[in-house]
Amino acid sequence: MEAEQLPAAPPDEPARHARPARRRWRRRLLVAAALVVVLLVPLAWVQGTGQARLRALDDVRDTPVAIVLGAGLRPDGSPSTYLRRRLDAARALYERGTVQVILVSGDNGSVGHDEPTAMHDYLVANGVPTSAVVLDYAGFDTHDSCVRAHRVFGVDAAVVLTQDYHVRRAVFSCTAAGIDTQGVGVSSAGVPSAQLRRWELREVAASYKGWWDGLTGREPVHLGPAEQGVQDALRDS
Repeated sequence: MEAEQLPAAPPDEPARHARPARRRWRRRLLVAAALVVVLLVPLAWVQGTGQARLRALDDVRDTPVAIVLGAGLRPDGSPSTYLRRRLDAARALYERGTVQVILVSGDNGSVGHDEPTAMHDYLVANGVPTSAVVLDYAGFDTHDSCVRAHRVFGVDAAVVLTQDYHVRRAVFSCTAAGIDTQGVGVSSAGVPSAQLRRWELREVAASYKGWWDGLTGREPVHLGPAEQGVQDALRDS
């Protein structure tokens, strides 16, 4: 007896099985492309906005206010090395007449940690008149400092001073808050390379938060009423 022969598969059977596999791969590629867009667009937006407004210290155009963001204190309550660099850059701009007022914005949220007063005292000890230094005690993060500068202190144009790895996000945040912003990034020299890499990685993550805060207009932790300190200092300068 001859062995029973199985019917041959239709000629289009392999193609029919291949079509679902191709669709799955297309879906995976689309998902991967969407993830790339979601991850890269906010980062590129923040960094690109900041990069376009960066200036060397000698190239800053005249603007009424310098905003110095807090950067930690030493155990004795004086500004850290990196904060002193920011303050020294602001003082240089004041001394050459590029800015008329220095707004120091930092954290005063815990007992014994008063960044704005420490920044004020350092500037005054180094020759800046106390009348030219305005203190913001509720600059709890970069976004809060920028929003408060605009909405509480009435700053419409400024140069923001911070470390070089942070300056692009700071410029983005202040621009998003409504300030015509220039940015000066002071040196991070002396930071151990491993620590600097950690800061740079943290800055990438913070850029996403900064983008979202700017996009949604997040309210600061503490907004408070309008203050006339900057306007009074400009009038008296």
